[in-house]
Amino acid sequence: AASVERDMPTTRPTPSRAALIGAVAFAVACGALVAVQSRVNGQLGNELSDGFVAAIISFGSGLVVLSLALPFSRRARTGLARVAGAVHERRIPWWYLIGGFAGALFVLGQGLTIGALGVALFTVAVVAGQTVSGLVIDRRGIGSTPPRSLSGWSFAGAALALIAVAVAVSPEVNGSASTWMLALPVVVGLALSWQMAVNGQVKLVGDSAITATYINMLGGTALLVVVVAVDVAIRGWPAQFPTNPWLYAGGAIAMVFITGFAAVIRITGVLVQGLAAVSGQLIMSVVLDLIAPTGGAALAWPTVLGAALTLVAVVVANLGRAVRTER
Repeated sequence: AASVERDMPTTRPTPSRAALIGAVAFAVACGALVAVQSRVNGQLGNELSDGFVAAIISFGSGLVVLSLALPFSRRARTGLARVAGAVHERRIPWWYLIGGFAGALFVLGQGLTIGALGVALFTVAVVAGQTVSGLVIDRRGIGSTPPRSLSGWSFAGAALALIAVAVAVSPEVNGSASTWMLALPVVVGLALSWQMAVNGQVKLVGDSAITATYINMLGGTALLVVVVAVDVAIRGWPAQFPTNPWLYAGGAIAMVFITGFAAVIRITGVLVQGLAAVSGQLIMSVVLDLIAPTGGAALAWPTVLGAALTLVAVVVANLGRAVRTER
């Protein structure tokens, strides 16, 4: 049988300016939800004193909710069959199905580091990895998404985003945060752009964003089950679990933004979507650190400056695409 990737067009009409602006705005809103999830999972990890268990609660709860909803979506069920068939017949690579591993790493990073770093600093560290991997994936292409010709504006926006990270992280370089706490969010960011790209491919094959989200959460939960089993075998279960129901909403929030990202990535591209999502994350994370800081993490002015620079980076990275759209 012919490959799904060969059957799909490698080019597509250039989106209109309105479509691009709408897609970027939607990615910003989804990014804001990522910050809310970070705050929820960070607090849960703090109260449990166990970021591993917090991660499995977040991811696993989202999978449970989605599993209950899946029977009511015929399109999602059909999408699962399409994706399973494509993988079985080797028409798409199996590693499209493990994008959830990156999501698992993300929620694990939230639970382990946000209590010390705060939501805003965690977010601006993530953007460094997202920027680098977003550039590479957009330039090389992935699956049925062809390589994009990146303008100087894209590289300028990416460089400005890296400068923003350096500014935001500077107070912690010689501060109390461990080196691994600063490095982990960067590694998470490297993985997240790849996650966005493969989820977009799964959504395309299955013709359902819900299908892509379900497969993503299934893979992430499977990985976390193994990690948490090792953690519990060594340290045991947390002594007690918090009673605040909002602390268990991280999985449901993830369902919303993962589905949203998968739905619009072919319009925005990996790099622009990553930067747009980060802008939403930063705006919301600064607000959250101001009104409800996690643990002892205080919002420092370099973090706010880094957030502002990242917002400028999003605009700069989009300029080149806006010019090409008009042409």
